[in-house]
Amino acid sequence: MSSGKRRRHPAPATLNEEDIALFRKAVEGVQLLHTDRVLLETPPPRAWPQQREADDRSVLAEAIRGPLSVDLRLEGGEEPSFLRAGLTRQVLRDLRRGRWVSQGQLDLHGATRDAAHDFVVEFLHDAHRRGLRCVRVIHGKGLGSPGREPVLKGLVLGWLMHRQEVLAFCQARPHEGGAGALMVLLKPA
Repeated sequence: MSSGKRRRHPAPATLNEEDIALFRKAVEGVQLLHTDRVLLETPPPRAWPQQREADDRSVLAEAIRGPLSVDLRLEGGEEPSFLRAGLTRQVLRDLRRGRWVSQGQLDLHGATRDAAHDFVVEFLHDAHRRGLRCVRVIHGKGLGSPGREPVLKGLVLGWLMHRQEVLAFCQARPHEGGAGALMVLLKPA
């Protein structure tokens, strides 16, 4: 208000007896709600884990198409695996069969190559320092990548083989991520 004048609000309308009688008739039978809460805004909708549900569907489809049992797989299949020299094949076999319980995981979905490398190095270093023996690294199946090829999968395999704290790794079982994840066995701290 640049003129400096104060704006006046119109006076409230006065109600006559007829208006009051009409209002009372309209609200006849209405009961007062007793509550001490006032809802000022609606709560946001619940989060919906779309990517996780898509991953779960993919794992289920892979489990249905795959072999009947994890134990029926041959040791030398096409699945990625690594065993540090000097260790027995039993170590890798136990890892494949789920005898090691995952104590932590790293999910690389959406990470760039450089960021994924940094995440893997930091995660393995921290897991080893904390004394974790078995961890899961989720590199994804490449379904969101150009050409639907798993870009990070091959890179992660190479990075893990060159890490001194890694004793062995293998593809995760279908319910743990299947072809989109690796189970990694670490040296004791």
